[in-house]
Amino acid sequence: MLSDDLAHGFWCECWAEDLRAPGGPTVTTSFGAYSATQADGWLPTALRAITAELNPAAPKETWDWLYESRIDTRRALLRSEPCTASVTYASTRITWTVHPVLFLPLADSHEVPELPAGVGDFMPQTTD
Repeated sequence: MLSDDLAHGFWCECWAEDLRAPGGPTVTTSFGAYSATQADGWLPTALRAITAELNPAAPKETWDWLYESRIDTRRALLRSEPCTASVTYASTRITWTVHPVLFLPLADSHEVPELPAGVGDFMPQTTD
């Protein structure tokens, strides 16, 4: 049954938006996390990596989030609720989103399906 093959997880995205230009945000990276712990670890790692390149005020905002709001994020993820964190520097806003999802299994390319009975009757005939 298909429902037995579904895996609970989280879809994680990082969006960047130039606040001076029309057109809205653009996804810069995304990945699937198979646990709340994995998704929770992605947020602070991504925040630290990107905000380390920003001005001194942006990392302080990030560290405040990491120490004051991260527990709320972790609790939300454990309850399979979506989470968002944003940092704005100059005219750029970076937003991280995490949403609970169900992952569908991919087809195994090594499995050869059985052909229905009588398929050989419809094979093209070779002529010399």
